[in-house]
Amino acid sequence: MLIILISLLSGLILLWLGGEGFVRGSVAVATRLNVSQLMIGLILVGFGTSLPELMTSVTAALAGTPGLAVGNVVGSNIANVLLILAVAALVKPVNSRPEAFYRDATALAAATIMGAAFIFFGDIGRIHGLILLAGLAAYIVKVYWAERQHQSPAGKVLMGEAQVVESKSETWLMAIILVIGGLAAVIGGAWLFVSGATKLALIWGVSKTFIGLTVVAVGTSLPELVITVVASLRGRSDVALGNIIGSNMFNILGVLGVTALTAPFEVPPELSIFDLLVMLAATALLIVSAATDKRVTRWEGGGLLVGYVAYMVIRTSIAL
Repeated sequence: MLIILISLLSGLILLWLGGEGFVRGSVAVATRLNVSQLMIGLILVGFGTSLPELMTSVTAALAGTPGLAVGNVVGSNIANVLLILAVAALVKPVNSRPEAFYRDATALAAATIMGAAFIFFGDIGRIHGLILLAGLAAYIVKVYWAERQHQSPAGKVLMGEAQVVESKSETWLMAIILVIGGLAAVIGGAWLFVSGATKLALIWGVSKTFIGLTVVAVGTSLPELVITVVASLRGRSDVALGNIIGSNMFNILGVLGVTALTAPFEVPPELSIFDLLVMLAATALLIVSAATDKRVTRWEGGGLLVGYVAYMVIRTSIAL
């Protein structure tokens, strides 16, 4: 058991540090190449924080544990809203500007519904992966061209994400080392984490899907937690909310898409309709909050956290 815990902890640390290094190095390189802050925020930060989820799910699928792979995607999207947004709101109320999130919230809703439908019907093949990745590419192109014509409040949020992790001090050599070293650390961390999680499932006598929904999902969501809390503490709570929306969208379109394209899989029966309903409900809560409320208060953050605890309790009872 000690070896398994060491494997999980080591993998988690490598995923966290590797993801952080990769994002910071990529931002430094992009900044030196005069890439716009819009694209840095949209791709490198908004989606880069999902690199641990991507590598973990792909590694799990290649290792023949699809339940862990798809459970990681669903569980991460649930944790991002009910756990990470809750923690950010408890640290400092998260302000929301409805006009800044209308476009992205609509895209997130469409992506989540499509992903849930693919998962519900069981077999996720390369065609599904191509559809998901095409949706991601279409979103990126749409945002880029729309912002070139007229900068919107949503575009300012994306640029704010770039500023949160702005890295001007790194030299070219240091930036490249961070990118390559970060990627290597994430790959190694994913292997250790998946290996430890698989053995943990065997010892606990639960399915790999359950481990993916819980232990793995929370572990791989740590980069989102760091970015969200840092942005909130710096008074950029709109960035904190935008990062969660971008991360959840990339988990569905990017992580699930790349995983399906790399290693098509059949969704195990252990991933129940209950999990998909909770993911859809959490997404709906996020969108309603972003579109109607002016802020996510500490009380609301506490409510989200209670909801996550309730989900974990119910999910554990189902697994056992």
